[in-house]
Amino acid sequence: MEEVRSLLQSSRLVTLTGPGGVGKTRLALEVCRAVHRAFPDGVVLVELDELRDAELVANAVALAVGMREAGRTSVEMLVDYLASRRLLLVLDNSEHLVDAVAELSQTLLQNCHELRILSTSRECLGIVGEAVMPVPPLTLPDTRGPLAEQELSSSEAVTLFAERAASVRLGFTVNSANGSVVAEICQRLDGLPLAIELAAARVRALSEKDILARLLDRPQLFTAARPHVPTRQQTLRSCIEWSHGLCSDQEKLLWARLSVFAGGFELDAVEAVCSGGGLAGEDVLGTLASLLDKSILAADQHADVMRYRMLETIREFGVERLKDTGEYDDLLRRHRDFHLGLIEQANADWVSSRQVHWFARLDREHANVQAAVDYCLKQPGELDAAFRMLSGLFHFYWWGRGWAREGRLWLARALDRPCPPSALRARALLTDGSLASADGQFDVCLQRLADARVIEEVVDDPTITAFACWVEGSVDLYSGDLPAAIAVFEKGIAALPPGVDVPRRLDLMLSYSSAVGLTGDVARATACHQEWLRITEPPGECFHRSYALWSMGIFAMAQGDHDRAAALYRESIGLRRDIRDLTGIGWSVESLSWVESALGHAEEAATLLGAADRIWEIMGRPLRTYQHLYPYHEETERVARERLGAKGFDEAFGRGRAMDVDETVAFSLQEEPPVVEREAPPAVLTRREREIADLIAQGLTSREIADRLVISVRTAETHTEHILAKLGFRSRVQVATWVSQQR
Repeated sequence: MEEVRSLLQSSRLVTLTGPGGVGKTRLALEVCRAVHRAFPDGVVLVELDELRDAELVANAVALAVGMREAGRTSVEMLVDYLASRRLLLVLDNSEHLVDAVAELSQTLLQNCHELRILSTSRECLGIVGEAVMPVPPLTLPDTRGPLAEQELSSSEAVTLFAERAASVRLGFTVNSANGSVVAEICQRLDGLPLAIELAAARVRALSEKDILARLLDRPQLFTAARPHVPTRQQTLRSCIEWSHGLCSDQEKLLWARLSVFAGGFELDAVEAVCSGGGLAGEDVLGTLASLLDKSILAADQHADVMRYRMLETIREFGVERLKDTGEYDDLLRRHRDFHLGLIEQANADWVSSRQVHWFARLDREHANVQAAVDYCLKQPGELDAAFRMLSGLFHFYWWGRGWAREGRLWLARALDRPCPPSALRARALLTDGSLASADGQFDVCLQRLADARVIEEVVDDPTITAFACWVEGSVDLYSGDLPAAIAVFEKGIAALPPGVDVPRRLDLMLSYSSAVGLTGDVARATACHQEWLRITEPPGECFHRSYALWSMGIFAMAQGDHDRAAALYRESIGLRRDIRDLTGIGWSVESLSWVESALGHAEEAATLLGAADRIWEIMGRPLRTYQHLYPYHEETERVARERLGAKGFDEAFGRGRAMDVDETVAFSLQEEPPVVEREAPPAVLTRREREIADLIAQGLTSREIADRLVISVRTAETHTEHILAKLGFRSRVQVATWVSQQR
């Protein structure tokens, strides 16, 4: 850890290399905990093992740092966002995307001068200035002579074996009786943590001598059968093969089949995708538990749900076995069918109290959904399934989560493939068109709309007509042409038979109510709101109900009823918090600033403007796109600047900009801000930091410290920042006092 921290001070890119299972990720996480105080803008972990598509690397990083993506590329947005931030970006498991990760890292480091990157990979990125640190295996005892208990206890490998074995066999210890056997097992496994965990997991059924004997009985596993593969990588592979050989037929079958999942998975998914053909559905849970016991799987609890995962090295082995059995293509199709079914069930349950559940579930399945869509686009004859998935995710991902750029990337790939006209293709065209219009790309939107209208003429599907009307009317609405928008929305609402495509009807009613409300049409706005609430309130639907409340707030504000508008906006924010609808939260906070200004609360209005501005930055969404509402923003900012003065406005606006989403929601709802329990900083300084602390106590400046120690001024300042962070201090005077007290 100290070596990695030292490298991070002298190099802006540090890569931890080594074979799978050597502990690169664990080391990176421990380093993050130790240095997080030195990065005021945060330490961000990007888990790339779940990602299979190189084009989505920048997108994955953007999501990890808290951004969403819109019209510009994710790379451009990242550069803008990170340019002024002192942040540590951790790119974990980069080897299968090494070229894309290297290209992105180089671009970010060239343009974001306070950024530092810590990557983990089986190979280095190959960028100029990269510091590469091979992660060593755990220390081993010397088995050439008698082993004292002190030597055993000082071995990291033996300690890990003992800890893992004790977790599966009560009372297990390493002592003089079994110490030499455990030491030889660890030697045999080259001190690799994952290999040791796999072996230790077997002590429930085997003695230590049995484990060693079985390793020794298969010497061919530990010979250089693959001379081009590094020795430790061969060792880990051999240990995985050995562990696989000890599994029952059902365990082997489930291990292989689970390898089709990307990232994590839940029990219902395992039962649906992996059962049958030698593995009965009622045996899945027991077999899953056995793989957990053997450290083939790990489990994490998400609220009240247990989610399972497989380390990438073990998953790769499972894929090989699955291909050997000839089941790989069938399992990929079953994996796709299950996740397509989840999406369609989520949409069927849209107007229900299960909507919050489905947002959370599909969030957890993001990596699996990506893998399923990728399968559809690579297999002939599966394009319709891709259209169904991508269109079905509109509310859950592309709009509700603000993942518009990812959606448009997938949609472009699907729509670029030739296929006959169909309602599914028209729906995908309109989905892409609606996302383009939200980003202000009206020309792209109108072209997609025209292509869909051609299909509409031959398929005779009222849901396509309604969707096309919503897209067309949205362009009119965003452009400020309210009469044209109202006419098109009315046509779309009339096209849908009662009970058909209710989510789209709610979309149309949202936009329609906004348009008639802004024109001051009391009768139509009231009727629309009543119908909306009749549909959404009884079942407890959140998404569209929150938009209904926001739209009613717009209407109340236009009528001059600012107190009611503020109450409606706050109610909509409360609902949007439940489903984490960032787009909706942004609009409600922005609109709340307008009514606070109208009520004479200039400071609150400016703070809310700042908070909304941060959300628009995260979303990458140009607020000027929405010309039917943008004048309210301009007027609010003008009035707040006039009342507070330039300095007062900037201070209030800055306070809002500094809030995260949870703090923004709490401020908007006039609640106490959420309490964040911060990790206590490490109290012990390194030798170099102690040396610099002594010089600070002598009254030396950073320049003088640099000259004394023959280091750069920047390095001296970085050491000082680390000292302040570790000790929880804010000034050099506090450091000097602390040094005096220590003496």
